Amino acid sequence: MADQNKTEKATPRRRQKAREQGQIARSRDLVAGLGTMTAVMLLAWQLPAFAADWRGLLRHELDSAATHPDQLLPAWRNDLAIFRGVALAASFSWLIATLGGVAQGGLVFAPTALTPNLDRLNPASRLGQLFSLNAVSRLLKSLLPTAAIVYLAVTMLARDWMRLPALLHGTGGALVAFTTGQMFELAWKASLVLLVWSAADYFLERWRHENELKMSRQDLRDEFKETEGNPAVKMRIRRLQRQARRGRMLKDVERAAVVITNPTEYAIALEFRMDMDAPVVVAKGRNLLAAQIREVALWHGIPLVENPPLAHALYRAVEIGQAIPPKLYAVVAEILAAIWRAQARATQTTATGRA
Repeated sequence: MADQNKTEKATPRRRQKAREQGQIARSRDLVAGLGTMTAVMLLAWQLPAFAADWRGLLRHELDSAATHPDQLLPAWRNDLAIFRGVALAASFSWLIATLGGVAQGGLVFAPTALTPNLDRLNPASRLGQLFSLNAVSRLLKSLLPTAAIVYLAVTMLARDWMRLPALLHGTGGALVAFTTGQMFELAWKASLVLLVWSAADYFLERWRHENELKMSRQDLRDEFKETEGNPAVKMRIRRLQRQARRGRMLKDVERAAVVITNPTEYAIALEFRMDMDAPVVVAKGRNLLAAQIREVALWHGIPLVENPPLAHALYRAVEIGQAIPPKLYAVVAEILAAIWRAQARATQTTATGRA
């Protein structure tokens, strides 16, 4: 039931985690098929030269054994060129096979796969793997190309069966040439079968790998929580951040020279000193935040001026920390001048009363 729920394609993060664990779509049969085909082609290309070299090597070794039995040297030191040719074919085959393996999934280094796992040493788990459905499928996968190769061999033998009596009564060279030709034909046909089968096996592996990587909707949600964070936690963090910004803003209201109100919906606190080019909005808010701004202003004796058009204009056009636009200079200047005159009269009245 859990596998049926996995209907969504794997995300890049899911693919990356699988790659880090060494889980990639790769067919070992394709690597073996490429290496075998390369080796067969190279050996066939060098076969005439190999035949002459091996005959020369055998003749040289027999002559040396007959004439100087006490001075025999290893064959690889007498005719190094032969072994160089074999090494070239083996190296080319290994190189092509390696490139084929890298092309399937790139270079993968998975330290997780190297971690010791005691379950791998458990005989019960190993027996379970031997008699599992995967083991049966792997056996069938290996039997199919084997059956094809056996069929090719039987077909070739049936085709040339009538030539065998004549070859048995012919020369040794003809028999060797026939045998070599048959071996080469079977080798390249068998390698071609392995290559075609391994290519099909690679696409099957890709299909199986994609199915294993599929995710359910719950998996997608869990991954989103891991990468982007839990939405509830993020909401709480944003709420705390807003509260912190609001607290700093309300603290800045204490520096304001005047608070423009709507009177109840908007509140904008303006700071102005003689060394400033223009008044600056240090706080603004609506509804509850506007009430908090007015409360702070009343507590610290900051004048409240009711001017709805100006409050609307300041709230919509000016952000916190910005100076007011030039078109509002005159209106704000009149308000500040009226406040300063009122404060000056209040100060003068207080001084007169004391006198």
